[in-house]
Amino acid sequence: MSSLVLMGLCMAALGATEADGYADAHQQMEKTGRPMLVMVSTDWCAPCQVMKKTVIPQVRQRGLLGRVAFAIVNPDRDRDLANRLTGGGPVPQLVMYRKTTNGWLRRNLVGGQSVEAVENFINQGLAADADDKGSTGKPASSQKDEGAKKGPTA
Repeated sequence: MSSLVLMGLCMAALGATEADGYADAHQQMEKTGRPMLVMVSTDWCAPCQVMKKTVIPQVRQRGLLGRVAFAIVNPDRDRDLANRLTGGGPVPQLVMYRKTTNGWLRRNLVGGQSVEAVENFINQGLAADADDKGSTGKPASSQKDEGAKKGPTA
């Protein structure tokens, strides 16, 4: 019985860590104006684990995650937040929010991805963000941002 309680406490602590990661990234986005990138992934999903253990660390090592506010959300630990971010879509999923003069824009990348695909996704979002801030009015990439009725959840 006590081992079940201990396991429950450990799982709650892990969930709090991921929730804090999201809250920290959201706060960083608000303070710096950087786009926010959220990886929605589970512990049981093999492509999620490859991305968390291989792809994301390489992207971080190359310095690209330092240009966005980054968080990981686990739907098994925070189902409501994950559903708001993905609309109940599949995992793994990368979701990028960025604030523009016309409101919030959202883009997503679904499924297991290579380092290059993740870097391209982030770079396209950053380029579009730079274009918006520079008021060129031209799209920066072929991937279309979707209008979001509201920004990422605080």
